[in-house]
Amino acid sequence: MASQEKFKTMIGGQALIEGLMMRGPKKDAIVVRGKDGLTVEVSDRKERPENSPLKWPIIRGAVTFFDAQLCGVKALMRSADLSPEESQEEPSKLDKWLEEKLGDKKFQQLVVGFAVAMGLGLSILLFFLIPMVVGGFFQRWIESNLVLHLVEGLIRILIFTGYMVLVSGMNEMKRVFAYHGAEHKTIRCYEAGLPLTVENVREQTRLHPRCGTSFLLVVMIISILLFSVASSLLLTLVPQLAAISGSFLYQIIMISFKLLLLPLVVSFSYEINRWVGRHDNICSRVLSAPGMWFQKLTTKEPDDSMIEVGIAALQAVLPENEGEDLW
Repeated sequence: MASQEKFKTMIGGQALIEGLMMRGPKKDAIVVRGKDGLTVEVSDRKERPENSPLKWPIIRGAVTFFDAQLCGVKALMRSADLSPEESQEEPSKLDKWLEEKLGDKKFQQLVVGFAVAMGLGLSILLFFLIPMVVGGFFQRWIESNLVLHLVEGLIRILIFTGYMVLVSGMNEMKRVFAYHGAEHKTIRCYEAGLPLTVENVREQTRLHPRCGTSFLLVVMIISILLFSVASSLLLTLVPQLAAISGSFLYQIIMISFKLLLLPLVVSFSYEINRWVGRHDNICSRVLSAPGMWFQKLTTKEPDDSMIEVGIAALQAVLPENEGEDLW
């Protein structure tokens, strides 16, 4: 049974290959279990000034999301280097040429940038572009802009659910999802004010309201509302679009318009997820419930060795002064 939390921490993490990344208020830590035990790598975070515009509400959501993608890819690549299953294949001729021309640091930046771009591109294609195109086919039968976007949102959620079900069944992902569960359980134990022991962590729930899975689901729900309102406003401001409704050009214009709105969708979703993570009431529980259900697909019960990784990662980023990590 999960213990009652005593406070909410801003510390969060990400499952890696045979390990975890934890991000604290001032430090990041990567902990990987290799052949010789745990490898712990801690780095200081580069905090922005308190008065930075990048910390303003709405703006901070998109900035934080992109920053998390960069850090996540870097940590994932580092865990691949440290994990016992590390491949010993020789780098390709292209890799060698790029590293020689750019240098090791710039080559790594190029690889990370390409990985982030590919990840975001595939996510946009799978969860946004395809539902937009498929939803557009229903326009000839559906006149209501809201209903049309509800259909598009339903298609998006169905694709997301199917994707999660398929991925959760892959043997290669089961250990990653178990480490994801270890991350949540360790944070839950810490928020309950209990000593960070394997026994205490094991008793916690593997579900957490601030999970990235919950965030993605909120993004999809917010996109339905924001796309519907923004599209109606665009049609009001540019009535000429109604004359070409249903045409290929109209579809291209609307898809491009919605893609431009994605950073705003992410930002609104971040603020909602932030509010839910800081409060515990009926409203926050209702808002977090769908994401918590989905976490049953993206988290699995960890073994004790995974919990040890979670404890080591969390302890590595704990602040020196109590309360500095208050969410």
